[in-house]
Amino acid sequence: MGSVRVQGLGKAYKQYPTRWARLAEWLVPGKVPRHSLKWIVRDIDLSLAPGEAVGIIGVNGAGKSTLLKLITGTTQPTEGHVEVHGRLAALLELGMGFHPDFTGRQNVFMAGQLIGMSVEELRAAMPDIEAFAEIGDYIDQPVRVYSSGMQVRLAFAVATARRPDVLIVDEALSVGDAYFQHKSFERVRQFRSQGTTLMIVSHDRAAMMAICDRVVLLNNGRVEVQGPPEQVMDYYNALIAEREGSSIVQSEANGRIQTSSGTGEATVSKVWLENAQGEPVEAVNVGEPVTLCVRAQVLKPVARLVLGYMIKDRLGQPMYGTNTHHMDQVLSDVPAGEEIEFRFAFPLNLGPGSYSVTTALTSTETHLTDNYEWRDLAHVFVVVNLNRRQFVGSSWIEPTVEIIR
Repeated sequence: MGSVRVQGLGKAYKQYPTRWARLAEWLVPGKVPRHSLKWIVRDIDLSLAPGEAVGIIGVNGAGKSTLLKLITGTTQPTEGHVEVHGRLAALLELGMGFHPDFTGRQNVFMAGQLIGMSVEELRAAMPDIEAFAEIGDYIDQPVRVYSSGMQVRLAFAVATARRPDVLIVDEALSVGDAYFQHKSFERVRQFRSQGTTLMIVSHDRAAMMAICDRVVLLNNGRVEVQGPPEQVMDYYNALIAEREGSSIVQSEANGRIQTSSGTGEATVSKVWLENAQGEPVEAVNVGEPVTLCVRAQVLKPVARLVLGYMIKDRLGQPMYGTNTHHMDQVLSDVPAGEEIEFRFAFPLNLGPGSYSVTTALTSTETHLTDNYEWRDLAHVFVVVNLNRRQFVGSSWIEPTVEIIR
């Protein structure tokens, strides 16, 4: 089983004010530096235990891809060091190592040998690689005629032709179509169940929640926070909405970490569920009609106020969400001091389990423009099956049955 250990890792590039400064640094005696350092990542301390799956997230330019290149050895660090134990396979960039004028089959043999496979192993694995990539007769055509999706299919098939001890995957998988994404992530899950250590960069919340034991958030080239996937993904969601004057706060609520962010013009003061009789409830029967009640307080005048909510399962994956913008119920010119109650009535067609409600107060359909307040775990409730037929899944969509013989 593989493991990864990173200590004090940093990567910087030299920046010169002019092209002559670079020449002067080379030629003028005295070794006087005439450059400044642009740090891409710095002070990274990270370890992956054997069999652990770790996700890496961050905004563009946070240093995610650079970190993976340092770990795989395709880029050398400026400071710190990396220890990798076990056979490593990596899919960092689309078609990395492929020559556009060679056929897919020829590139398989070249790329496979670069990751340590012998020609004999590649010959034996070739039928499985072709079957997994599913590019048909294109396997014997030059790679330059491939679509981006075909390239990533073949690259992934080669990188995972044999189970590695450590598998590192960058966002290249997002290029593939929905079918191939499902297929590739299924192979990743299979490797993980067999003991492969996994490091993956993705902005797909569902993939992170389903695969990873831990998520690391990079911000400005440093580790800002790491922990359970739901906690870190909530923090990341708040981070990308952060604007001047806004804040991000994490606190414990209901035994879990609650993330709140926003600029503070408005706030949610209370969230609760009511049954059909108008009574507050914490546990709800499958399919029972309920009303989600949200009370908001406006602290500063706002020209436009939208309330959104999202229901998540216990793993943090969204079940359903909407907002008053999409429902044509936007409030305009709301004065400071006003208290507003929003009531959303619907049948709770969810499977048994624990669920949470996330609320968002904004000016538009998204919290990325004016994030007055975003609050995860604003309310937690339980769905139980008291009188429905037994079923599995997160949704109750009981069918009628017709059998024709």
